Amino acid sequence: MQALPTLHRMPTATLSSLLLSPIAAANIAVIDVRDSDHAGGHIRSSIHVPSSTLDHRLPELVRTLRSKEKVVFHCALSQQRGPGAALRYMGERERMLGGAEAEKVKVDKKVAEEGLSGKDVKSAVGDVGKLEKADGTQAEEEEGGRQQEVWVLDGGFVKWQEKYGTDDRLTEDYAPDIWNDY
Repeated sequence: MQALPTLHRMPTATLSSLLLSPIAAANIAVIDVRDSDHAGGHIRSSIHVPSSTLDHRLPELVRTLRSKEKVVFHCALSQQRGPGAALRYMGERERMLGGAEAEKVKVDKKVAEEGLSGKDVKSAVGDVGKLEKADGTQAEEEEGGRQQEVWVLDGGFVKWQEKYGTDDRLTEDYAPDIWNDY
């Protein structure tokens, strides 16, 4: 039986810092899985994927977010929908990309532990760059492919809006009256 992957929680302050840095912001994706509770504001540049549509949009997300270093999921409180979406995304990513990313981690570890260089590194890498497509054929890994970190926003949008709701650099379409009772 395979153990569930560990979900890391990203503090709102960390996410805001990343989003305000142009270089870091280019390498992060924020996925908002709220449904009707999406009204009242959202994190700037986030992708709205209602939890009710997530399952059929997962393959598309895996493909489009493949080059991102970090993917952060959230819902209102990040207690159920956000973490569930992150786990499903991780599972779909593993299914679509196979073990290629896990193999990369093993190779990186071997290179570091054994101090490999030059030809030895090429030998250790082998076919790690090959991926299996859904139809079973092989595809070369895209340039710049790397291990991706999947996070859940700590406290969800409720905690986010408490600190950053009125910050137009970080939040769009904010309606504070909707959040007064949260």
